[in-house]
Amino acid sequence: MIDDKDIQKIKKGLATKEDLEKFSNRAFEVFATKEDIREVKEDINGLRESVQALTVSTDRLVKAVEGLRQEFVIIMAKVDRHEQWLHQIADKLGIKLEY
Repeated sequence: MIDDKDIQKIKKGLATKEDLEKFSNRAFEVFATKEDIREVKEDINGLRESVQALTVSTDRLVKAVEGLRQEFVIIMAKVDRHEQWLHQIADKLGIKLEY
């Protein structure tokens, strides 16, 4: 048989009249209007364009950095070659190079 303790447990799980009134008052706040959806779509389109612009800018930056890296490697090879020539010239002239 159901006793008072069981009824109290059941009441705890059920919504009261006040709970239902609060929910019904807030229910219209939950739904988006067509205007809200339109604004969200416009925001998403704007974000999409921004992301695409950032992607293009990042690609350009990566290409520029790669170009600079390649140029740096070429210049370092040239500097090493010049340093080697200077040592050869110094050896032939009998000059001691100090760092």
